[in-house]
Amino acid sequence: MGKKKQDLQKVVEKAIAQQKVPHVKFKGIDPQDIDIARLTKPSKETRQERWGKGLTLLAIGLIGILIVAIIGFVGLRGLATFFADRVNVFHFLFTTDWNPSAGKEHVGAAAMIVTSFAVTLLAALLATPFSIAVALFMTEYESGRKVRLLQSVMELLVGIPSVVYGFLGLTVIVPAVRKIFGGTGFGILTATLILFVMVLPTITSLTVDAFKAVPKELRKSSAALGATQWQTIFHVVLRAARARIMTAVIFGMARAFGEALAVQMAIGNAVLMPANLVSPAATLTSQLTSQMGNTVMGTLPNNALWSLALLLLVMSLVFNFLVHLIGKKS
Repeated sequence: MGKKKQDLQKVVEKAIAQQKVPHVKFKGIDPQDIDIARLTKPSKETRQERWGKGLTLLAIGLIGILIVAIIGFVGLRGLATFFADRVNVFHFLFTTDWNPSAGKEHVGAAAMIVTSFAVTLLAALLATPFSIAVALFMTEYESGRKVRLLQSVMELLVGIPSVVYGFLGLTVIVPAVRKIFGGTGFGILTATLILFVMVLPTITSLTVDAFKAVPKELRKSSAALGATQWQTIFHVVLRAARARIMTAVIFGMARAFGEALAVQMAIGNAVLMPANLVSPAATLTSQLTSQMGNTVMGTLPNNALWSLALLLLVMSLVFNFLVHLIGKKS
């Protein structure tokens, strides 16, 4: 380190002695006045850069540890059903008899899996056309005050707690479905209508971003060729934004698939293969929330519920993989 300071001292002395830049006044400066230690010491900005980088890496490391811990814990508890309790995986996935307290022959989650996918797909199919229509209105037809009003409504829908949606479904939608279609009013249809309202803001917001990302030059080029506004929207904007729209739909499906409380209050919580849209049923999340507090850690009923949680985690990873795959192709 001492040799480096001496070399730097020589460079400074040479620069002062041979300076040829007229507007820089080095003359009158004694080379001995140059603080070499200060020149070699990290500046305040450099220290701040190092601190910032260190804190960022620490935060990333903590998040990584948290994710690995969650996946590892859920994975270990969920796989205990198959390794410790010797439940057959295919029996778990493809049979409908769900009563873990009666033994490993009664651990079949097929009815809940089918119901979860049915509710998710129906909610997405119902919400997507409305979301696209609202997004087109906000980006292609209107601007200013009306758009800000709609944006405020979407933000309000996002901020409403799940229990409020469930309570509204229990007091409004369930009696309406019972009156119109008969039965108890609980079932896939009621849960779908609730999830439709819950996923609508998510799909709409992402679809708005998708339409805004379409270059204005494409719209102008279409208009220059004589296309009407609707022709431009249908043949240009929707085609250019379809990958992002699919991403929005998948995010909405992930939101619907993982919803627990609102669905639990409206679907009936009967672990049966759904015969129709108005018969009581149960999803993975509704069974988890209603039964986890009634089991003992380490027993077969508890391990079976952890297996449902593991299945939910796997589906979340699948949804995220699909989003990345669509984004990469687009």
